[in-house]
Amino acid sequence: MRRTVFNEDHEAFRATIRAFIEAEVVPVYDEWIAAGQAPRDFYRELGELGVFGIEVPEEYGGAGETSFKFNAVITEECARAGVSFGGSSVHTGLCLPYLLAYATEEQKQRWLPPFVSGDMMTAIAMTEPGTGSDLAGMKTTAKLSDDGTHYVLNGAKTFITGGVLADRVIVCARTSPLSAEDRRAGITLLVVDTTSEGYAVGRKLDKLGLKTSDTAELSFTDVKVPVTDRLGEEGKAFSYLGQNLPQERLGIAVGAYAQSAAAVRFATEYVQQREVFGRSVASFQNTKFVLADCQTEVDAMQAVVDRALDALDAGELTAADAASAKLFTTERAAVVIDKCLQLHGGYGYMQEYPISRLYADTRVSRIYGGTSEVMRSIVAKSMGL
Repeated sequence: MRRTVFNEDHEAFRATIRAFIEAEVVPVYDEWIAAGQAPRDFYRELGELGVFGIEVPEEYGGAGETSFKFNAVITEECARAGVSFGGSSVHTGLCLPYLLAYATEEQKQRWLPPFVSGDMMTAIAMTEPGTGSDLAGMKTTAKLSDDGTHYVLNGAKTFITGGVLADRVIVCARTSPLSAEDRRAGITLLVVDTTSEGYAVGRKLDKLGLKTSDTAELSFTDVKVPVTDRLGEEGKAFSYLGQNLPQERLGIAVGAYAQSAAAVRFATEYVQQREVFGRSVASFQNTKFVLADCQTEVDAMQAVVDRALDALDAGELTAADAASAKLFTTERAAVVIDKCLQLHGGYGYMQEYPISRLYADTRVSRIYGGTSEVMRSIVAKSMGL
């Protein structure tokens, strides 16, 4: 069926991104995997290409687009090639919405131009050791100084994507103690300069997948954060974080669909070339049936994702809609990619084949952005259960 979610501008952008990936990423991607991260200068290349400024208003150096579909195109093209842009998806997909929604005019003038160019990379630090999805249970604190000019930040965060190379990190911290009456109150966002005294990057975490995405532990020891670097109002962060969750979860759903589509493509090409018992693997009925099942799953995922992309652009994507899309696509992606790896036989288990990377990379999609169990709870609640 003809896909209608993208227009001519999106497809022209797709052609540009595909050519860039083939020329600048694919030839060196194995080096990035070995290093455990994309090189810092690569983010400046993305800035020059205009990737970071798509949704940034023109007065700050961006293109002023309001559609999330351009980000979806990038996700699809990276998956198609079996690569990623490192931690940059957090920079644009998670951090930018908060800067656009809650930064003051002075902060936008200060932060958005280097954000667009890639000279200032960002990350967001929510999760803490021992808290997981319980954001309200965080123990990182930020105490306002007696003269009211700065906060003193103390605590630790973990699983911070982009945390190694980030220049600024949006840190969630308690500015007032946990209250039994309202556990969500008293959390504030601070945009922390990573060169600040007392700020430290701990271990770069060794993950099962997403090998080119630098993921780190962070610690803060009496870090002074100017009040002018507070994002939004004090104590309002929990409500801010909830506003961006539908887009974040849709982004994960797009990735799950795109990785599944790529897996089917890789498997189809492989079975046509590989021979066993004197005939191609593709000629066996089982192979045809497995791939037909996988393609059907991909078609269904695409329909869900496209409908959600239209809803987001129209301002109609609900929390339950996004949870449903994420739950369906990530759970089905696990099945599809597993079947496609099986068709590769032993070679599917080898790192040199992109299907093995897809298999490892997609596993976390059922965990981050809210686990599948949390998604089920959200959908069930929307059903009145």
